[in-house]
Order: sequence, then structure tokens, then C-alpha cells
Amino acid sequence: MKKVVKILAAFALVIVGVFAVSMSTTTTASAASNSSFKSVYKVAKSHLGASYVYGATGPSAFDCSGFTGYIYKKGAKTTLPRTAQAQYNKYKHVSYKNIKKGDLVFFGYSKGSISHVGMYIGGGKMIDAQNRGVVREAVHAPWWHAVGYARVDTATDAD
Repeated sequence: MKKVVKILAAFALVIVGVFAVSMSTTTTASAASNSSFKSVYKVAKSHLGASYVYGATGPSAFDCSGFTGYIYKKGAKTTLPRTAQAQYNKYKHVSYKNIKKGDLVFFGYSKGSISHVGMYIGGGKMIDAQNRGVVREAVHAPWWHAVGYARVDTATDAD
């Protein structure tokens, strides 16, 4: 009987250990993601008011995809594709109900005709570079047609 109790106790310790490691891994991954957003958002905020110039990639002027590429490069050491369409094509898409801070928001006529990108910052808002320069604005503003949302994997794309 003592042998059975020892085996059960050892098995319970293994289960508790696996559960503890699993929980700490999940917490660490979530914290890293939040940390990446804070860093990228800090870079983005520092460029509010910068001019919009088609084809510009910063640091004093940007087009939309030049801006998202710049803030991810500086804030998370992650290289994004150069154009909004290429960024849309590369990353895993999420639904609007599952969007998180730091996700990219894409606009255009269709999934094959992406013409604009911004970064979601929470509360239904994004930060983007457009004809008024780098601004914060509503994702669902009447002048934009949201086509999709995507999550940048900073761990995979880190330089």
C-alpha cells in the first residue's frame, strides 16, 4: 500500500509541475506581447503629427505602410513587408471581435486590393499615417472601409 501511495504522490507532483510550467509559460508569452505593444506604441506616439509623404519610411515623414514598418522595426525589432498589401498577405488574420492592441488594421476595396494600414491601439482606435499626417482616429471612420485585421508575430519576425 505504501508503494501505491508513493507512486500516486509522485504522479501528483509531476502533474502539478507540468501545470505550473504551463501557466508560467502562458503568462510570460502574454507579458512579452504586451511589452512589445507598449514599445511599438511609444514609438508610434512619438511621431504623431509627422507628415504624410507617399513612399516615405520615416523618421520625419511616412506613408501608411512605411509608418507601420518603422514603428515595428524601432519598437519591436521586427521587419514588416514594405506595402500594406504585403503586410496583409503575410500575417495571421483575426476577426474584429478578437483584435488586440498592436494588431494591424487593413483598408481597401477587398482582400486583394488593400490600400491602407494602421495599428490598433484599443478602444476602437488606431494610429496611422494618412493625408493628415500621423494621427489617432477611429478604425471604423466613415472614410475607411475595413477589410481585415492581422496579428504581427514579433517573436518570429524579430531581426
